[in-house]
Amino acid sequence: MANRNNRVLIPQAKEGLNRFKMESAKEVGVNLKEGYNGDLTSREAGSVGGNMVKKMVEAYEQGLK
Repeated sequence: MANRNNRVLIPQAKEGLNRFKMESAKEVGVNLKEGYNGDLTSREAGSVGGNMVKKMVEAYEQGLK
């Protein structure tokens, strides 16, 4: 059995993360829609996640200055 730890620890943050994901998808040109997105390629899905991480790291680095 797989151990699934993808639960939301702070339910109030879920909507904000969804908006952030949609914004990142738009920036990299991926047609992300609400609900099922199983038709995305691994490259497209990875570019969205990668862009999100990039922006989070940039925001953290700005907070250190």
